[in-house]
Amino acid sequence: MNNMVAFLPLLIVMGAFMFFASRRQRRAMEATIALHESLQPGDRVNTIAYLQGTITGITDDTVDLEIAPGVVTTWMKLAIRDKIEPEMPEDGLADETAVEQAVEGA
Repeated sequence: MNNMVAFLPLLIVMGAFMFFASRRQRRAMEATIALHESLQPGDRVNTIAYLQGTITGITDDTVDLEIAPGVVTTWMKLAIRDKIEPEMPEDGLADETAVEQAVEGA
């Protein structure tokens, strides 16, 4: 009986570790599924091979990426690591101001 009591804390720690590890893995899987469902032509993405490209076409399992002008490659959706979000100016008005100044200066 003493041997069973000695292993009880170890079993509890291992159970807690497995519980939290499975939760983390489930969240990562849900985030990956959400990313793949949100992909659209025109999105800039990174692949798991650290290649950047623009999506030109999407099927259920594959994504066509334009990696250079006129160069389109086909990748599995699972190879898409993340989207590259366009950089926005801090105030959001810098682009409009630059365009207005260019128009006025012309």
